[in-house]
Amino acid sequence: MTDMHNPSYDIVIVGTGHAGAQAAIALRQEGFEGTIAMIGEEAWPPYERPPLSKEYLAGDKPFERILIRPERFWEERAIALRLGERVVAVDAGARCLTMAAGIVIDYGTLIWAAGGHARRLDCGGHDLTGVHSVRTRADVDRLIAELPAVQEVVVIGGGYIGLEAAAVLSKFGKAVTIVEAQDRVLARVAGAALSRFYEAEHRAHGVTVRLNESVACIEGEGCVSGVRLADGTVLPAQMAIVGIGIIPAVEPLIAAGAASGNGVTVDAQGRTGLPHIYAVGDCAAHANAFADGAVIRLESVQNAHDQATVAARTIMGREVAYHAVPWFWSNQYDLKLQTVGLSTGHDQAILRGDPATRSFSVVYLRQGRVIALDCVNAMRDFVQGKALVADGATVPVEALADAGRPLKTLWPLPIS
Repeated sequence: MTDMHNPSYDIVIVGTGHAGAQAAIALRQEGFEGTIAMIGEEAWPPYERPPLSKEYLAGDKPFERILIRPERFWEERAIALRLGERVVAVDAGARCLTMAAGIVIDYGTLIWAAGGHARRLDCGGHDLTGVHSVRTRADVDRLIAELPAVQEVVVIGGGYIGLEAAAVLSKFGKAVTIVEAQDRVLARVAGAALSRFYEAEHRAHGVTVRLNESVACIEGEGCVSGVRLADGTVLPAQMAIVGIGIIPAVEPLIAAGAASGNGVTVDAQGRTGLPHIYAVGDCAAHANAFADGAVIRLESVQNAHDQATVAARTIMGREVAYHAVPWFWSNQYDLKLQTVGLSTGHDQAILRGDPATRSFSVVYLRQGRVIALDCVNAMRDFVQGKALVADGATVPVEALADAGRPLKTLWPLPIS
C-alpha cells in the first residue's frame, strides 16, 4: 500500500544519463504538461558519459562542458532532479518505488533508464586502491587524483573504453600495458583489419598490447603493485583500469516481474511486460533490425537517445516504433573512428583506402548486403555509408573498394 503523503509524479524516470535525460526532454518537446522527476544515483545533473574516457580524462573538457544541458534547463522545464538517490524496489501493481533511504515514491508511468554498472573483476585484489573503472565522473576523478604517483598502468580489456583510456594515459607519459583475453582488441565490435590497425597504432605510441592473456589476480598490500597473469607473469603497475563491460542495472525491475535475458526485455515502443513501465538505453534488450532481428542491448548515445524519444512519443499517444541505424564513435590519439551499423555476423570485409594514410574505411557485408562500416578519419564515408546500411544495399565489391568513388554515387543503383 502506498501512503497518500508519498512524493508523487505523473512520470518518474530512473537514470540521469543520456537515455533518462532525453526521455525528459522529449516529453516536454511533445507537449507533456504533467509532473516529471528524474532519479539518479550520482550527485550531479545529467552529463555525457563518452568524454569520461577521452576529453574529461585528458583534461581537455571541464565537467561543465560535458553537461547534457545547463543545470538551469531542468528547473526551467519543471523537471525535478532527485540526485544521490537509488531505487531498490519496484511495485508495478501499486505504481511505486522504494528508495534506499526508505522513501516511497508514487508514479503514473515509469521510464527505467538506469543503464548499468561497470563489471568488476572477481579475482583476488579486485578491491585494492588503484583499481579503477571508467563509468562515472567519480570513477574518473579518483583515477585522476592518483595519476601523479603512477608511472605504470595496466589496462584490462581491449574494448573502446580500455583503448581510449590507454591512449590518454600514454600521452601523459605513463607506461601502459593493455591485457586482452581474446586474440585481438575490439574483437566484439569490429573486424580483424580494424583490430590489427589499432593494435599497431597503440604499439607505435609505446603501449604494450598483450593478447590471449587473462588476469589471475591483482597484487599489492592495500594498493596495486602489479597484475599477475594466468601464466604467472607479473606486470608491475601502480594502477589497473578495468574495462570489461557493464552489468545492466535492472535488478528491481526483474524482481518486480519484468522479462529479462541480457538486460530487461522491451518491445518496439520500449514497453516492458509490466504495466505502465518502459525501459530504454543501455539496459534495454530489444529486437534490432540491424542485428538481423536478434534481441540485443546497445550501449551507445544513439540508442539511448532514439529509444528514449520513441518511449516519450508512445506515452504521448503517437504510433511510433524504434528503427534506427546504430552508430558509435571512438577517439584515440589523432584518430576518429566512426561506426555505422553492426558488423556482427558479417561474412565479408572490404577495405576502402589505405590504412597507412590513416584515413580509410572497412565495409562489412552479409550475404552481399552492406551491414556496417568502420570509418577511420573518413567522415565522408561515415555520413554517406549510413544510407547503404539503412537500405541493406547490394553494391559491387570493386566499387566499394574504390576509395575514389563517393559512396553516395554507388546507391541507389542507377536505373538501367
